[in-house]
Amino acid sequence: MTVRATDARRAAVLGSPIAHSLSPVLHRAAYGELGLDNWSYDRFDVDEAGLPGFFKDLGPEWAGLSLTMPLKRAVIPLLDEISETAASVDAVNTVVFTEDGRRVGDNTDIPGMVAALREHGIEQVDSAAILGAGATASSALAALSRVCTGEVVAYVRSEARAAEMRQWGKRLDVEVRTADWADAAEGLRAPLVFATTPAGTTDALASAVPERPATLFDVLYDPWPTTLAARWSAYGGAVVSGLDLLVHQAVLQVEAMTGRGISVGVVRAAGESALDAKAV
Repeated sequence: MTVRATDARRAAVLGSPIAHSLSPVLHRAAYGELGLDNWSYDRFDVDEAGLPGFFKDLGPEWAGLSLTMPLKRAVIPLLDEISETAASVDAVNTVVFTEDGRRVGDNTDIPGMVAALREHGIEQVDSAAILGAGATASSALAALSRVCTGEVVAYVRSEARAAEMRQWGKRLDVEVRTADWADAAEGLRAPLVFATTPAGTTDALASAVPERPATLFDVLYDPWPTTLAARWSAYGGAVVSGLDLLVHQAVLQVEAMTGRGISVGVVRAAGESALDAKAV
């Protein structure tokens, strides 16, 4: 799908809460590098109830939207089409408005995760672990369907969550075994560990990091590093961060919305600068 990069186009990130989002920083940096001086990218606090009304008011100047929680599933009925990637996890984080007025949904989180892993030299693993079972965990499982050749163990807090992860495994054709969160420390010995839980949830696991850890993909980026990621790095393990994911999925969004490619380095530098400024 090609979208013409015309003048005075608009894009934005929607979600609730949204004030913390780095997406405007990343996309604006990309527009600057691409010379799209008349493109704008904003953020809007929109919840599920307000989403249909927001869509109704959009004009032809809109090129696309980025979506975060709680809108990734709520948006699907408002779209004309969604990609196979988005359909695989029932989650859309990118909407592109085509020149003929169609609303097309995609999911750049999944290929963004795969790209972030490859950037760190992870092309394939024979097993993996996922800490958590929320929406991000299902995207992680979809990413693992592309890089993991064996079993994925998901550490969860309830049987309901366990059943959900096993169902996602069947849908994505991934061998999933579930285990109780109380045993999550065992998962840290996997060749690849995805931490998909909210801030602070994995702090208690830091003391259980093995002496020679492999690779941790911690989807958080602020505050950074997490307690788990800091211990992992101190023990010599490789760490893929939430900023890595955010950057790679943003690059894919920019390309989808503008029809033009952008350097990962440009977008990453903007994100790092914003986080450094926040930390001061």
